[in-house]
Amino acid sequence: MEKEKFSLKDHLFNPEKIHMLSDSIMEVYSDFAFMEFAHDIILRLPELELKERIEYIARCLKRYLPKDYEEAVAIILESLPPELDPNKTDDDFGSFIYSPYWEFVVMKGLNEKYLRLSLDTLWELTKRFSVEWPIRYFLNEFEEETFKQMKQWSKSDHYHLRRLASEGTRASLPWGIKINLDYKKPIEILDGLYYDNTRFVTRSVANHMNDISKKDASLVLDILKKWKDSKKQNKKEMDFIISHSLRTLVKDGNKEALDFLWYSHPDITVDAFYISNSHIKMWEYLEFEFDITSNKDQALMIDYIIYFVKANGKLSGKTFKISKKKFGKWEVFKIMKKQMFREMTTRKFYAWEHFVELQINGETFGKKAFRLSI
Repeated sequence: MEKEKFSLKDHLFNPEKIHMLSDSIMEVYSDFAFMEFAHDIILRLPELELKERIEYIARCLKRYLPKDYEEAVAIILESLPPELDPNKTDDDFGSFIYSPYWEFVVMKGLNEKYLRLSLDTLWELTKRFSVEWPIRYFLNEFEEETFKQMKQWSKSDHYHLRRLASEGTRASLPWGIKINLDYKKPIEILDGLYYDNTRFVTRSVANHMNDISKKDASLVLDILKKWKDSKKQNKKEMDFIISHSLRTLVKDGNKEALDFLWYSHPDITVDAFYISNSHIKMWEYLEFEFDITSNKDQALMIDYIIYFVKANGKLSGKTFKISKKKFGKWEVFKIMKKQMFREMTTRKFYAWEHFVELQINGETFGKKAFRLSI
């Protein structure tokens, strides 16, 4: 029997979770038509994608809760489960089933009259499910007031609030709407978070810095140097922040970033680089190998770049990691690599000549062609 394909949207939003949400509201709001609420949502679930489910449940909340926003929000807050443990050092961002609550806040509370109430509500919601996405609507509409609040949250005892101050102001947040905030402005928040003792927070800081690096590499390198020199963060965590912050620059072969990570000009010899199957089909492996001889003691970051053909016939390179390794003088290292070409939702493949190129410490060492058939 064929294994059933995993569905993220059904895992996050399903009849059981809808009934749980409905029952929690009914417990604090006796006039709530909980059966009709659940029925309306469950009936529509099969035809809705994940984000559409969030929006539709929020519209159902708008229909079944009191029309008065303050009264509706009070019911939502009273129905919430206990907040996530504030004493952990790492955690995910909570349960997706509570995301329609912040969508409801955006629908009804994104205005000057309810600004204070809405921000306070998001403050409570983020302790159960991250509100990194809705806060961006408030940053765009009420930048000064919202940013001021986020600076205060960055000093909170609750790590979910501290993380929100970084995550919600990121320049390129996945799934998040674009914000008009100057990408340099949140640095004053990050300056107080990089020495946090919670990985959930420092990971967000590093992701935030990685976003900035795509706009201003020199600024990120200057800030990371300042943070490192301050010694406010322990070495292991600071190394993580630096590595994670610079990952895009490293993939792009940025020399300043590689030098910062002690990957200098590689004194090496690359031999026997060849592709064993220069004509492949979808669902087959591209197989290639090469030898590296190190001419001195050094650290090497070994990558390869696949140049995929786009619809317009131009090439688009994507960097893949092979190894980070310290080499001794005259050490020889043979590398054999396989990569399958399979259907992906994030990339459409085209039959034509592709290329694979070696990249070591940001420098290229040979490029080979291969042909893909669809």
